[in-house]
Parts: sequence; C-alpha cells; structure tokens
Amino acid sequence: MKLFGTDGVRGEAGTFLTAGLAMKVAMAAGIYFKAHSKTNKILVGKDTRRSGYMIENAIVSGLTAIGYDVIQIGPMPTPAIAFITENMRCDAGIMISASHNSYEDNGIKFFDGCGDKLSESVEKEIENIYLNEDKLLEAQTRAKNIGKAKRIDDVVGRYIVQLKNSFPRDISLANMRIVLDTANGAGYIVGPTVLEELGAEVIVLHNKPDGFNINQDCGALHTKDLCESVVKYRADLGIALDGDADRLVIVDENGEVVDGDQLLGALGSYMNDVGTLKGGGIVSTVMSNQGLEDFMKEKGLKLFRSDVGDKNVLQIMKKESINFGGEQSGHVIISDYAKTGDGLVSALQTLALLIKTNQKASQALRPFSLYPQKLTNINIKTKKPLSEIEGLDKKLKELDEKGIRHLIRYSGTENKLRVLLECKDAKEMNLHMDDMIEFFKKVLNA
Repeated sequence: MKLFGTDGVRGEAGTFLTAGLAMKVAMAAGIYFKAHSKTNKILVGKDTRRSGYMIENAIVSGLTAIGYDVIQIGPMPTPAIAFITENMRCDAGIMISASHNSYEDNGIKFFDGCGDKLSESVEKEIENIYLNEDKLLEAQTRAKNIGKAKRIDDVVGRYIVQLKNSFPRDISLANMRIVLDTANGAGYIVGPTVLEELGAEVIVLHNKPDGFNINQDCGALHTKDLCESVVKYRADLGIALDGDADRLVIVDENGEVVDGDQLLGALGSYMNDVGTLKGGGIVSTVMSNQGLEDFMKEKGLKLFRSDVGDKNVLQIMKKESINFGGEQSGHVIISDYAKTGDGLVSALQTLALLIKTNQKASQALRPFSLYPQKLTNINIKTKKPLSEIEGLDKKLKELDEKGIRHLIRYSGTENKLRVLLECKDAKEMNLHMDDMIEFFKKVLNA
C-alpha cells in the first residue's frame, strides 16, 4: 500500500482516508518525529471540510497515544501551518486538507520543525513504520505518559503579522479596490483581514464555509464569479485562493484571468529589477510554458525546471540558492516570506508590483506572449506504467517530429492522466491532443 502521493496522504474521506487510517498515519509520523524531538509538541490545523472533524480527532488520538502533546488551531491556510509550526517551536506540523479537491476528499500534509514539507525519503520511513504493527503497538504509552491536547484560537494573529511584514512598509493598499474569493476555505478569515488592515477596500466572495461548499464553483479553479465581480465593482484586481489558500489566481481589472506562467514571469522580473531576486533566475516546473523560459533569457535570467509539486520547486530553489519559484497552477513560493506556496503572500507581492510600477494588472502581469499550450485531464480506471503502454512510444515520436513539446503524467492525488502539449501552431496541437485523448481513453479504461 502506498500512502503518500505528490502532496501528503489524500483520498476520499470515509473510504480511503478513514479515521483508522488517519490515526495510524499520525502514530507512524509521531514515532518518526519522536526520534528527533525537541519540544514534544505537534501542531494540527485544517481547512473547512466537514470530514476534518473526524480526521482531526483521529490524528489527535494517534499522537497522544504515543505521548505527544498536540496544539489544535482549527481552520488555517496550509502556509500558516508551516509558519506557525516553526514559530511555536513544534517538532512538526500537520495540515488536514485536500487543497483544491471537492469536499468529499481530504488529506494529511506534514511539515518538519523548520516548516518544510517532508522529503520522499522521510515519507518512506513513515510509511514503513505505518506498516509495522509491532512498532505501532510498542510505541503506545500509558498512565502519565499519555499526551495531552489543547486548542488555541489566537495564533491567527501571528500569521497575519507575518503576512503584513511581507508587504513593503513604504506603500499601502489605500485607494485599491480588490475582489477576493476565499473558496469557502481556510483563508476565509485571514484573507480579508490582511487586505483590509493594509488599507484596501475589499469585496469578499465565497467566505461562508458550511463543510461541503469548499471549492464548489468558486476559488482558484472556478473563477467565473470573480471575473464578473471585478468588472461589476470596477475593481483594480481580483484574487482567488483555493481551499487551503496555498494557491493564487489573479484576475485583471478587465475581468480576465492572468496565466500562472505570466504571473511568475512578471513577479520574477520585478524582483530582479528591484534587487530582491537571488540566484540569477527562478524555478518553475516541467509544465511551464516555453514562453516563460524565453522571457527569462531576454532578462538575462535562467529558468530552472523541477518536477510537478511545490515541494519539488522548493528543492531546486534551495539547491540553486534561489528565492523565487512556483507552478503554472498558482503555487508561488517567495522563500524570504514563506516555506511553501502561499496565496496571500503572493497576492501582496503582486499588489506591491502594481503600486510600485504604477501600472494596471492587464499591463504589468502579461510581460510576454505564451506559446499555444493545452492541458487535458483524462479520467482513467487504472494507472498502468507509461513505459508499458503499447504504441505510446510511436505517438511521442510523432509529436517530437512535429516539434510539439509534451508532458504526460499521472495525477498523484486523483485517478487522472494529465496530458500537456505545446507548440507554435495551435491547430496542429489541438489535432494531436484529440488523438492522444482518444488513445489514452482506449488503453487505460479497457
């Protein structure tokens, strides 16, 4: 059984991700962290899904059973868990969230005592402990050694201060009208608070979570309401978060979504111009558009590419001593202020760019043209190794001969195959995409 995907443990709550599994995973992680313990405290936060109650209680039971003390802070963004874990000197942090997925799913993400996501090797160690029933039984404590849990409601202030400190002190958001879509998720309190305290007029959408409406026709993946509201209220900018607020999508003053790669290019170029970019380049993933790489070259900067996943982006950032990177999908990491993708930190840097350059979003955030690119998610029954799919090599060779860049990978969190094609000829690209969809549907849904 493989527990960890590209971003923690994730699946449908109550079927794959049961209370029993959550408790065992927490015990296994706790056993691992115990070996490196400094404070015997672990922080636990969550987003706004109903299943979070079940999973949180199971995690607390698992951790206290092996002697850990648990601090519960309720609904908070994923980047807040990373920050507060380090800030409160905890041995580890746990975020209960399935990010942009619908409410039926949930997940468990782990951070070490420095607020960093775990490496694959550490995840493997935890998985091995999970599978060792004798070790789980042996680690359980009794009497006075059983851990305790307490809920703290005021730590949100620490994160708000951290967010505000990321925004330049010599400017404010006064005279800025912003529409913010919190996706009925974990940023529904923090987001509006920070923007208002920095002086903005904020129109908030989808900030009434009920346990089931997280990401439902709203947020970073569903921007129709946001686009229409930006035009309706004549706003300067629209900001969409996802369910755990680690992802950002920007809508310009005309109600048009800004492409994630163009946002990365604009922010990276701006940071270079003002002297805050480190390492002579930025990091993105293999999914990013070739137009971004060409733009970086024009600026005398280098684009480093990582595998998909913000922790992989961060790994390359550390290796190359770079402080800025992200994903086309909206995960943006500015490591001077955050240990992981942070939608609100990224939004504040975007606003600073607009104010400092005295430009509208439609001008400032599209600094280069994109090559035609198409990403299709194909629902599949089985994740057969790509190397074992008969006829695929021939298909890929045809794409190479046509000069079509391609990336084909399975989702780490869902039963989907992601097919990305990119070339200068959109018509050619679309024809080949139709062919690839038909091919994969046939071989993976038989």
